[in-house]
Amino acid sequence: MRSQTLLALLAVGLANAYDLPDNLKQIYDAHKSGKCNNKLAGGFTDGIGGASTFAYCGDIDGVIYLHSSGNGGQYDNMDVDCDGLNDKGGDCGSDQTGQDETAFKDSLSQYGIEDLDANIHSYVVFGNTNFDPSQYGMEPLSVMAVVCNNQVLYGVWGDTNGADSTGEASIALAQMCFPDDGINGNNGHGPDDVLYLGFTGQDAVPGSSADWQAGDRNAFEASIKDLGDQLVAGLKA
Repeated sequence: MRSQTLLALLAVGLANAYDLPDNLKQIYDAHKSGKCNNKLAGGFTDGIGGASTFAYCGDIDGVIYLHSSGNGGQYDNMDVDCDGLNDKGGDCGSDQTGQDETAFKDSLSQYGIEDLDANIHSYVVFGNTNFDPSQYGMEPLSVMAVVCNNQVLYGVWGDTNGADSTGEASIALAQMCFPDDGINGNNGHGPDDVLYLGFTGQDAVPGSSADWQAGDRNAFEASIKDLGDQLVAGLKA
C-alpha cells in the first residue's frame, strides 16, 4: 500500500512538473493576439510556406520571442530539427534535411561532448542568417522556455536557421511537447501556437550545471529545469 501511494504521488508530481505558472500563462494570453511593438527583425515564415509575417519581438523585458500579428495574432509552429550527432538515429531516420553538426558545436567540447544530439538534447533553433539574437544579449547554449501544449518545457539555444524559416526544435523537445502527435523527422507540429522565449544575459547560461552527457532526453531536461523555472519566475507580463 505504501509503495502504491508513493507511486501515485510521484505520478502526480511528474504530471504537474511542467504546468504553466500563472505569470507565464498571463504572458502567453496577453501577447498572442497583440501586436509586436518592438520588432527586432521581421519578414520570416513558419517554415510551411505561409506569408512572411513572423518577427523576433522584444516587447517582454529580458526575452526575445517569435510572434506574428497576421491572421489575428499567432506565435509559431514547431518543425523538427535532427541536426548534430546521430542525425539519422531513432525517429530522425525520416529526416531528409538533417545536417551532421549544430551551430555551436565548437563550444561543446568543454562539456565532454562532440555536439548536440537531437534525440537527447532539448534544443531550439533560433536566429537566422539575417538575424543574430546574440546582438540583443542572448548567449549561445542559454536556456529557453517553450510554451507548448498548455505546458512549459525548457531547451537550450542550440542551432540557427538559414534564410527566413522559424519555429523549429530538436526532435527530443518536439516529442516531449506533443507526445501524441506522431512527431518524427518528417512530421512536426503545424499550428502556430508555440511560444519560444529566449532569455538574454549570462544568467541564462547553464554551463556545466546542465547534464550535457545525459543518456536520455528526460535526464537532460531535468538538468536545466531549475534554471528555467528561475528565469520564468522573473518574467512580468
